[in-house]
Amino acid sequence: MPTPSRPPKALAATGRAVDERFGGGPFARKALRKAFPDHWSFLLGEIALYSFVIILLTGVFLTLFFKPSMTEVVYDGSYQPLRGVRMSEAYASTLHITFDVRGGLLVRQIHHWSTILFMAAIVVHLLRNFFTGAFRKPRELNWIIGIVLFMLVMVNGLFGYSLPDDLLSGTGIRILEGVILAIPVVGTYLLMFLFGGEFPGDLIIPRLYVIHILLIPGILLALIPLHAVVLTWRQTHTQFPGKGSTNRTVQGGPFFPMFIAKTTAFFLWVLGVTVLLATFFQINPVWLFGPYDPGAISSGSQPDWYMGWLEGSLRIMPAWEITAWGHSLPMSVIVPALVVPGVLFTGLAVYPFLERWVTGDHQIHHLLDRPRDVPARTGIGVAGVIFYGGLWAAGGNDVIAERFEIPLFWTTWFFRVLVIVGPVLGYVIAYRLCLGLQRRDLALAEHGLETGMIQLRPHGEYIEVERHLTPDEIPEIVDPRPRPALPLGRPERAGVESPELRGRLGKVRARLNRHFLADLAEPPTPGDGHDKDGTHAITERKTIRP
Repeated sequence: MPTPSRPPKALAATGRAVDERFGGGPFARKALRKAFPDHWSFLLGEIALYSFVIILLTGVFLTLFFKPSMTEVVYDGSYQPLRGVRMSEAYASTLHITFDVRGGLLVRQIHHWSTILFMAAIVVHLLRNFFTGAFRKPRELNWIIGIVLFMLVMVNGLFGYSLPDDLLSGTGIRILEGVILAIPVVGTYLLMFLFGGEFPGDLIIPRLYVIHILLIPGILLALIPLHAVVLTWRQTHTQFPGKGSTNRTVQGGPFFPMFIAKTTAFFLWVLGVTVLLATFFQINPVWLFGPYDPGAISSGSQPDWYMGWLEGSLRIMPAWEITAWGHSLPMSVIVPALVVPGVLFTGLAVYPFLERWVTGDHQIHHLLDRPRDVPARTGIGVAGVIFYGGLWAAGGNDVIAERFEIPLFWTTWFFRVLVIVGPVLGYVIAYRLCLGLQRRDLALAEHGLETGMIQLRPHGEYIEVERHLTPDEIPEIVDPRPRPALPLGRPERAGVESPELRGRLGKVRARLNRHFLADLAEPPTPGDGHDKDGTHAITERKTIRP
């Protein structure tokens, strides 16, 4: 019998020294054995994490050459079309990085593309957690931290692409100024605090620079490990039902060496894709926009995609204004720029607690829901996606009107109707699709998979041959799982309502609870075609008479 290999003496001595001083031995042994589920959707959070690492590395490089100053200079760099033009030092240093620093343009584009991928991964990761119910007990805190990260990264992205002080980013800062001024009572004070005087002033770029490279990244460096490592490590990993997965066990490979090898390779893939995007796909060509001029604006100006929904909400909001007692409230700015984001992010943050209130579900969930199994939650998620997507698309209503040669007035009204009617239709359609998929699962479990083979029986009857699902295919349909909702209160007795359901709020809660419970999927029982040895027999269905 071969003797087990031992680590090198130097490594073992280092491990003993660390353990004796910090007591990390038991944690390290447990960490190395921690199981990680092997499912593609768990990689979405890793894409965000690795994109953040790339942002930090490229950001450090850019800070060596960028000058966060609004002092006016005359450009004399190597980009001929702008030679002799007066501009801020921030814009001039951006041009210097782009054209005169070796690899500067590539690093700038890697930084920008990694930010785009970072935000995209966060959004898709958030949707995955919502549709599968990964936000439920005991992960409510992790969900809230994720929402805070989403908001911080969005704001930091806005400040980041505002730093070059080009015409496009200056237009975005101008919109930010208008939004701040629209805040009742304190708007003017906040504007003076941020800009240090009247717009644009000469302090906004240095202040955004400090926030962009120091304040928000510092908060992110504290929250991201807490969100992705500490809480995740302390809690059991979530997993999908099937193949022996239960609420108490985790199916997957150990952290070392399997997960380490996979995640290292995946980091290299993320880095490679980001570099390829930066190499072959141009993004944010600030030299084409020119320096910021308050009296100019470029045609078809569009922000980065993650700010497009705020741009769209501003564009389609009617020009409403409330005037009372000598004061005006510009609802055309307050509603799209403050109310809509406030409702969206507050709704996301409180949704785990709101769903628990409706469902009465206080269980601990380590097993995820399939979206089709909880139609009400899936419908809500689809409605939110359509609302967000409609606002995002509305941010380009002028480009759509120009490309398709239709009046801008038409596109504006189309998106106004879409963001109101679209979520309702999306909820209904998603709900019905979930029911259809549940019925399909029931048919697969009871009868099997259609093979497309037609057989003729001796007495002239045609039948279709169906194959029962294999032991690897059927568990995700038939394996038991915790119910995502429970009936509220005790049953009505002698006409006396349950105390929990009395009053207006209690009746609303009861109706919502009944709706949530109405079409929850129940794991079906497999058909009778399963043999004792685990194989599955061929059955007959769909009789067709000649």
